[in-house]
Amino acid sequence: MRRWAMVLCVCLPAWAEKEKLSEEERLALIRGLTAETAKAKVLIPRSKKPLAVSAKSVWDQAVWDAATKELGPAARLGELITVTKVDIKDDRIELELNNGLKSGRTWKDRVQVGVGNNTQPISRNDARATAGSYIAVVFDKKITTLEVADVKRILAPVLDFDKRTVTENYMENIPAPIKKAIEDKRVIEGMDKDQVMAAVGRPLRKERRTVDGNDLEDWMYGRAPGKLTFVTFEGNKVAKVKEMYAGLGGSTAADLPVQ
Repeated sequence: MRRWAMVLCVCLPAWAEKEKLSEEERLALIRGLTAETAKAKVLIPRSKKPLAVSAKSVWDQAVWDAATKELGPAARLGELITVTKVDIKDDRIELELNNGLKSGRTWKDRVQVGVGNNTQPISRNDARATAGSYIAVVFDKKITTLEVADVKRILAPVLDFDKRTVTENYMENIPAPIKKAIEDKRVIEGMDKDQVMAAVGRPLRKERRTVDGNDLEDWMYGRAPGKLTFVTFEGNKVAKVKEMYAGLGGSTAADLPVQ
């Protein structure tokens, strides 16, 4: 007597397939690309609209040339450029470079003051070093799966991303006590301004003052009620760090130890 086996095949409908990136994948792309620095392998124009690079690493050179003629370069061959914002859409990843068109020359850069032929600009900004733009990695269909390495690979002919992250490269070359403070999210004396921002971010407020002929700059963190941190710079180095507790009885924390 023969026995017949029956195999049941369950086929998922098309709508059950993955339709878009998960929220975790989106966050991983944003975190992995934001603040990354790359070296320009071609001239990167400034542009009002994102400059398209296809998933096959192809771009329209005529469009890029037209953008260069209109607004000039954001980065020349070999210059560094930083991803300052990442926007993920259905079929593309848009990267803001060097703060986009919010950076670059302003009316202040064209104004000079002085007497006779001895004049100088009122703004000291180097527009060439801060010129920005936008690049979009464009796919033929909706993005369903994508990793940071995929985006960097597609942009490799245009932007040369270092294998190591910006944070790793930066942390590798600073003194051990400062490195430890950055990892612990705290400020210590001897840090420079970039290291303070790496540790605790941008301040809520800045103030300048002169004491005994020395120019000082105070950075303030925190909000009342709660802990307030005051970081005092002399030149580019932290000279003093003080913490206070506002709105909680007026108590003041002891000065942080010098390290």
